[in-house]
Amino acid sequence: MRAAIALGARGLGRTAPNPAVGCLIVRGGVVVGRGWTQPGGRPHAEACALQLAGGRTRGADVFVSLEPCAHASARGPACAEILAAAGPANVFIAMTDPDPRTAGRGVQILRAAGIRVVEDCKRAEAEAAHAGFLTRLSRGRPRITLKVAVSIDGRVALVSGESQWITGPIARAHAHMMRARADAILIGRGTFEADAPALTCRLPGLESRSPVPLLMSATMAELPAAFAERGGVLLRRPEEFPGLPFNDVLVEGGAGLAGTLLAADAVDRLLVYRAPIVIGDNAPGLGRIGLERLNHAHGRWTLRQSRRLGTDHLEIYDRTR
Repeated sequence: MRAAIALGARGLGRTAPNPAVGCLIVRGGVVVGRGWTQPGGRPHAEACALQLAGGRTRGADVFVSLEPCAHASARGPACAEILAAAGPANVFIAMTDPDPRTAGRGVQILRAAGIRVVEDCKRAEAEAAHAGFLTRLSRGRPRITLKVAVSIDGRVALVSGESQWITGPIARAHAHMMRARADAILIGRGTFEADAPALTCRLPGLESRSPVPLLMSATMAELPAAFAERGGVLLRRPEEFPGLPFNDVLVEGGAGLAGTLLAADAVDRLLVYRAPIVIGDNAPGLGRIGLERLNHAHGRWTLRQSRRLGTDHLEIYDRTR
């Protein structure tokens, strides 16, 4: 199942609004089929794996990171139906699909065909892998990840505004990998005017995985041409997130936008890249987030991961809800 979940991760940033699912078909201890959701959301992972496995699926074990869909569409058949027709002996499912069009019906179709179904295999890992999709279904908007690069003393730039680069090359490469896994990337007007960032993924071989650029400004008249050419969107306020057709949005700047999103409680995950430098001099940190008392800051964030990236340190926090 871990291999199926890892396969699904290959589609992150390319399948929205569909989830990035992975599927593995094993017969006699040998992998005979594998697949992951393709760009644009179709074909689904199960269809790809079944095509590769062919007739070898009958009597095999199928591992899938999300319950096979039970609804057919103009873009393809229901995965539960084509799996049932292929005749595997067992289907192992990491988690039930909360989409009301499936939500248990996929399992019912498989069991009605005489197939043994085992649910909740590595559920916690699957929920983490599908976090963006699950956020969109439960909260009606994409998962919002705020990325910040800070010094030891919590500064995000010099007094002059210079912020390139606080972190080293390994941390920056990791940040580009996070771009490749996001559907869209958001900055504020201040960052756009100060840095004119390209907001692309510049890892060799992954240039095509650059996310859709978004700009949030309450006053900008129109979207810059460079953004419009890439299908970008101009947002006025955080309340417009529900209108975005994405699972994951990565926010990269600046301090004012970060404060606005935190004040609106619109951030679901924090990526904090901390560099071993001290800036001081009353340099800027994050913008005002509206806390009235210090005790209101406690209990909001849960540390999920901590790791070294060269000389820098990465901490990943989830919003505690």
